Amino acid sequence: MVRLRPGWLVALCAAVLVVVAWLPWLTTSANGGGRANAIGGAVGSIVLHQGFGAGQLIVLLGSTLIVAGAMAGRGLSERMASGAALLVSLMLIGLTVWYYTLNVKPPVAAGYGLYVGGGLAVGAAVCSVWALVSTLGRS
Repeated sequence: MVRLRPGWLVALCAAVLVVVAWLPWLTTSANGGGRANAIGGAVGSIVLHQGFGAGQLIVLLGSTLIVAGAMAGRGLSERMASGAALLVSLMLIGLTVWYYTLNVKPPVAAGYGLYVGGGLAVGAAVCSVWALVSTLGRS
């Protein structure tokens, strides 16, 4: 019988989170409207901060979470990989909240990508806890 390994679910959530970074995270209807993604691309009247920011760090940590989740799913250093996945997923939740507080101020509103990304970060954290608990349960 095949045993479900939660590390692969962590990797899946992280992979989808990295792709979701290209969806609209910010929207506005002021001055003709506009939208922006987490990577830093903006169309219309939205002006983002220049340089490396929270959105780029979300993508960078998301790719790190893919590796940690795959290591836990494959059984390579399971305890350390599960712990690292939990730490990185909690950092992703914090970065998503930071991105929201930095950028969502009237007339700029949060787009659907921000909510999907935050949900995926929470899902990765839940799966990371599951992976860590299942690893600690085995001797």
